[in-house]
This record gives sequence, C-alpha cells and structure tokens, in this order.
Amino acid sequence: MRVLLANPRGFCAGVDRAIEIVELALHQFGAPIYVRHEIVHNRHVVERLRKKGAIFLEDPTDAPPGSLLIFSAHGVSPAAREAAARQGLRTIDATCPLVTKVHVEAERFSRKAGEIVLIGHAGHVEVEGTMGHAPERIRLVESVEDVEKLEIEDSSQLAVLTQTTLSLDDTREIIDALRRRFPAIRLPRKDDICYATQNRQNAVKTMAREADLVLVVGAPESSNSKRLVEAADKEGVASYLVQTADDIRPEWLEGADCVGVTAGASAPEILVEEVVERLRRLSGEGDRLPIDTLPAVDEDVVFQLPSELREGA
Repeated sequence: MRVLLANPRGFCAGVDRAIEIVELALHQFGAPIYVRHEIVHNRHVVERLRKKGAIFLEDPTDAPPGSLLIFSAHGVSPAAREAAARQGLRTIDATCPLVTKVHVEAERFSRKAGEIVLIGHAGHVEVEGTMGHAPERIRLVESVEDVEKLEIEDSSQLAVLTQTTLSLDDTREIIDALRRRFPAIRLPRKDDICYATQNRQNAVKTMAREADLVLVVGAPESSNSKRLVEAADKEGVASYLVQTADDIRPEWLEGADCVGVTAGASAPEILVEEVVERLRRLSGEGDRLPIDTLPAVDEDVVFQLPSELREGA
C-alpha cells in the first residue's frame, strides 16, 4: 500500500486569518473573549481556542455587556450585528473576505429592486448570514429541482449568488438550469466559490485517478469537507469523512493499493499527520510505507487583519 497526499489541503487563507484573529485578541485583550458561532468548523481548533479562553456562543446577547465579540469566518447577518450593538459589545469581524464579497453583492443586487437566487445549503451558517443581507429578496435553491419550482415575478431583474464552499460541478448544473429558465439572469462579477474550495476539489479529482480510497479529514459541519467526499465519490472512488485518525476503520483499507488523504479548509495539518501515522500502523509497514504528494499548487493568498489588531500583530 502507498499513501498519496493531496496538494493543496487543509487551512485556507480565510481560516488562517480567522484563527489568528482569535489568538491575537486573546493576547491583546485577555480572556475571556466571545466568538459568535465556532470560529471555523473544526473541533480540534475550537477546543484549543476554548482552552485559551475563547467562549463560543450563537446569540450575541449571551455575551456580557461591554465584552469583546468576534464574528466567525462564516459571516453574520446585519441582524446579528445589530444585536451585538444593542448589547453594548465591542466587536471584531473575522468574516472571510470572500464571504464578505458575497454579502456586498447581495446588498448591491437588492438595491436595484431585483430578486436574488442564492445557491446553497439550508441551515448552513454562511447561508443564514448571506440571506440576512436581503431577507425579503433572496430565494434559496439547493438543487436543479428547486430551480424548476421557482416563481419569479420579474426575471429581468433576477441575479444569482452562491455559497462559497459548494461543489463546482453541482453549482454549474444549477446555474445552467437557472440560465435555461431565466436567460436574463445576472451572474456575480466573479465566481463566488472560493479559490481554496476549487483547488481542493480539483486535487481530489486528480488524486482519484490513482487512489482506491480517499480519506477526507474534516468536520461533519464543514461544507467544503463534505464536498471533497462527494468529489471523490463522483470519480468512482470510495471515500470517507474522518474527524480524527481514530475514525479510520481497518476494513476500509482492504484491497486498497493507494489511499488518498486530503483535508478540508478548516482542518489543521496535525490531524493529517495523525491519519498518516495510523495508516502506517494499520498497513503493518510502519516507516516503510511509501508517502507521495501531488505536485504543488500555488496558493499565495493572504488576507489583511482587521484594523483593531494590526498594530499588535
């Protein structure tokens, strides 16, 4: 057996930035600080920050008046910001800039008195935040079937946005269906699906040409991690989402000559290393187990920190 590591995998620039924001805030302002929702969807990261003094909550009004609240990388609605202001909270925004771009587009389209179709998954925190920027005008669709059920009064003023962590293939199918039904529909100025999501899905497709099994390190709440599992499945390769190395079942490896390993954008590299170590043990080859990595893909992207934290960074 051999192991093939995806490249790129793991943390993206938005996740790096969000985690750094929490760590810098703890250093500069001291514990406790409050974070609206999990800063990123990864139990390992959240627990590490919790031990340092971060308190995660869903309702801004649960934070004591005057305390510091950080908005998570997934973004929030204007209503959540207003609730924080009424509570007298100091706030720092860790929303991924690529999610903020979608929010800006939603507000821009809504000002033109048009309706908006948002492609995304109901209940996902990013989707809830985006819909909150134009709640009276946004219609959520999750599938081609949903597109067929849409009733739009004036399709000449219709626009489409997408959740940033979707499957490229599924999103393309839904946009094609929207174009067939509403030829005048307006697309965003730039693709909403983030560069990291695209790169990680492309890497899985490449890896699937050699792998008999793909393991995706990530959380069940992580949309981009689940899309990586789906990407491998669509290539005809068995795939599993694992949160830790302990989730790997020995029977998955039976008959697998090549095991591909990747990680969602919110999964730290240490979890990948632990998965590889477990594969060494389960294979019986130990340090002799061949480990290869896909060719490098340039992800030279860095997002600026919020102004509140730049001086102390």
